[in-house]
Amino acid sequence: MDREHYEEMCGGFERLTYAGYMKNKRIYLFGHCNAAETLADLFLQKGFVVKGILDNNVSKHGRAYRDIVIMPPENVLNEPAGQTVVCIAARASEAMSEQLRAMGFAGEIVKLAEYDSYAEYSLTAETIGRKRMRVERGMAVRRELEEKYKGYFKIFCPFSALGDIFFTMSYLNAFRQKNSIGKCVICVIGDACKEVVSLFGPYRVQSFTQRNLDEFIQACLYGRDRNFFIAHQDRPYVVNLHRALYVKCIPLEIIYRCGVFGLPIGTEPEKPEHFRQYPYLNRIRRGKAVILSPYAKSVSALPRKLWEEIVRDYKGRGYQCLTNVAGEEKPLEGTEELRAGIAELQSAAEWAGHFIGIRSGLCDVLTYAKCEKTVLYPDYNYSDTSWKAAGMYPMREGWKNIAVGKDFKWNRV
Repeated sequence: MDREHYEEMCGGFERLTYAGYMKNKRIYLFGHCNAAETLADLFLQKGFVVKGILDNNVSKHGRAYRDIVIMPPENVLNEPAGQTVVCIAARASEAMSEQLRAMGFAGEIVKLAEYDSYAEYSLTAETIGRKRMRVERGMAVRRELEEKYKGYFKIFCPFSALGDIFFTMSYLNAFRQKNSIGKCVICVIGDACKEVVSLFGPYRVQSFTQRNLDEFIQACLYGRDRNFFIAHQDRPYVVNLHRALYVKCIPLEIIYRCGVFGLPIGTEPEKPEHFRQYPYLNRIRRGKAVILSPYAKSVSALPRKLWEEIVRDYKGRGYQCLTNVAGEEKPLEGTEELRAGIAELQSAAEWAGHFIGIRSGLCDVLTYAKCEKTVLYPDYNYSDTSWKAAGMYPMREGWKNIAVGKDFKWNRV
């Protein structure tokens, strides 16, 4: 979950729980994802009881997050509507809201973060007025960028996901060559995504907030602009590649290579070469340290107990343990803090000799790092498909790919 939507969700949560409004309410969340887990944490910290997490994926039913059971959406119909609130922090909030109403749920539905504001369907004067202002803002951003980059083709990366940016850049030049695209500007969300782009060379890159980029993209769509491409597989305004996953497990990199960019299966990815050296390598024991990366925005967290087991194992063998952190993240207990930039992390990992991380975009950034690399996959399904994360995001040769199930023990895997 990106910072902008996290702050929006927290603000919505504070308003929702202000002055005892939620007291005695039967609270449900819809859509088990990283954002829903974060929202559940907020409720639990305030002393609220969350009765369940609704989800359409039958393979998740019966599992739990912090003793909150994941269950079919129909279960909420057993509750008294006047006392029940369903809170949504997931991306598909509009579709979820429509589903609940179609099922006959008459209680309150609260959307705590507006990801896809273009997907709101209403003909009220208030909604039409807001959408008109949205289009006008998008057109203003479009004019400003096209004045700055006259004649440039626009590549839109609509989500703040490092792995998606990495895949995009790995195949962008092959796509440009195939389609005779000349100079281009890469439009991303935030500085971290901008830094991933820089690993592949001196591209023109422009950073936006999520909302500004959404409005910019919508202005290009409504204005019938032919000079842009949306490099993503599951936005509603792109060919719906996601449907193929209901039939077959297709790794995300292949979806990008063949589905998004339309390239032959044998197309070789471009390797990033523009890394920087971490300036404090002398603080890391060369070849006798392990860098741990327990944080990710887009996937469910692994149990803290597992990371404690890993730290005990490596410290017991005389290794220096460091936790890769950014922003307000804290190092794991018993480890040292490592604040390396995205372009610096590879040099730090190669110097340390060992890297262990939850499956996130940082693993993609370290794809070609020359060190011992282990990636840990939480036990969850990709979106609402039946495919596990380890099948959707496998790392290439040189990595140990480990799925972490319910009873998993580290024990020097």
